[in-house]
Amino acid sequence: MNLDSHILTIITFIPLAGAILLALLPDRGKLMQWGALAVTLITFVATLHLPAHFVYGISGYQFDQNLQWIASPNIHYHLGVDGLSMWLVVLTGFLAPLGVLISWNTISARKKTFYVLFLLQQVAMVGVFTSLDLFQYYAYWELSLVPMTILIATFGRTSNRRWAALKYFLYAFIPSAILLVGVLWVYAQTGTFDLPTIQSIVATHTLSNNPHALWLASLAFLLAFAVKVPVFPLHGWLADAISEAPTAAVMVLTGKLGLYSILRFSFGIFPDQAHCIAPWMIALGAIGIVYGGLLAITQNDLKRLAAFATLSALSFITLGIFTFTVSGLDGGIFHILSESISGAALFMLMGLLYERYGTYDIRELGGLAQKLPWIVTMFVITGLSVVGLPMLNNFVGEFLILSGTMQSAIAHHVGFAVLATTGVILSASYMLWMIQRVFYGNLGTKSASTKTWDLDLREHIALWPTVALFLAMGVASPFWIKAIDQAGTALADKPAAAPSPIKKVETETYTPVAATTEAR
Repeated sequence: MNLDSHILTIITFIPLAGAILLALLPDRGKLMQWGALAVTLITFVATLHLPAHFVYGISGYQFDQNLQWIASPNIHYHLGVDGLSMWLVVLTGFLAPLGVLISWNTISARKKTFYVLFLLQQVAMVGVFTSLDLFQYYAYWELSLVPMTILIATFGRTSNRRWAALKYFLYAFIPSAILLVGVLWVYAQTGTFDLPTIQSIVATHTLSNNPHALWLASLAFLLAFAVKVPVFPLHGWLADAISEAPTAAVMVLTGKLGLYSILRFSFGIFPDQAHCIAPWMIALGAIGIVYGGLLAITQNDLKRLAAFATLSALSFITLGIFTFTVSGLDGGIFHILSESISGAALFMLMGLLYERYGTYDIRELGGLAQKLPWIVTMFVITGLSVVGLPMLNNFVGEFLILSGTMQSAIAHHVGFAVLATTGVILSASYMLWMIQRVFYGNLGTKSASTKTWDLDLREHIALWPTVALFLAMGVASPFWIKAIDQAGTALADKPAAAPSPIKKVETETYTPVAATTEAR
């Protein structure tokens, strides 16, 4: 068997087979934890086949598997990855065993339900990143909503969990229904759901002669993806969902699916509309950076602080990818990876504090540095990663994004770059102040009265891989950028549409795109 042509199917369905197996096994002792850990480790090892056999310097999708599924409508089982999606699949595989390890003791009831849902969430995420058929992609996109909603509603930490789950579901589901309309419109125009075929049609500028329909369809796609990121001001679900969701779920909750989908589908199917709306998205990204940072500073709850810090970081990525410069796109894609790893480490550490003290309230903590030397060490290292210290992972993405913003003709001036740069200052402010209050401030009521323990072996095993990646991605970023740059360059080079023969005004609409390409 040629493993290259089947590896994506294997990666996708290992966690599905694991979820079915766990559902059939009795929920006794640590059986669910060990079973989920084994499944996620096998999946992660399988994902390493992708970078080991990825061929650099060629365009198009690799590890392609394309089978006819349904004749009418024309639906294919089509999988493939490129420089954009390959590392996202590996990232999904990497975070899953860490989520199992960090949940080992915190999930003590309904363990079977938790780990089956967690594995199904992994299936959905890998499916989103690898599907090249719009129908198949939409099925995985919708599937990703179900396990996460149930995880929040069932395993949330307060009585507010059901409201947080409902809010998350409604925010994500309603735009997804609009997305389905857009997908069906694209099929009506092209007669296919196959993404490479649709992209080849778009390259000839013949998707539709109706510019208004094109705009509505592009907005249907963009709205669904922007809510899932979330892009400011569509973040109403974020703080409640992150506050309630268990740590393992939070680690995969935000950013990755929405940002990937914007890059793959909004930019791939509607490049000209994406260029035209880019100035607005750049402005929203810059505002979101500052807005998220300012709200993070005011928080006394660790989870809500991390939620708004996440909004600020995701706004950085939104800013970068909509510059349509190679630096901005490369930095944005790289920052999806680096921010996900830093955020995962931060949420794991916050979860460990909650496991020990039963609170996320900073005012009830304080003076923990002497009691928990390993935890404070990990917090400081992770905090430095989050704020973008040079030589660590987040610095690379932020530097490329700001550089791309300065180069972008779409931004028209350096104002947005300057505004975004203040986010670096704000991130240092809220992260270092949080560490000072939790670990070096006066003893709080919880920290003074509770006897606890430092990191154990399992927690060391969960945290040290992320710390190793902080340094590796900071000093050896070309290892990741090599594949990412192929996708970034292709997206930045995407040409403007030919002037419409219907109205002369269409020529004026596409002029900024040409200017952007020349500037790059």
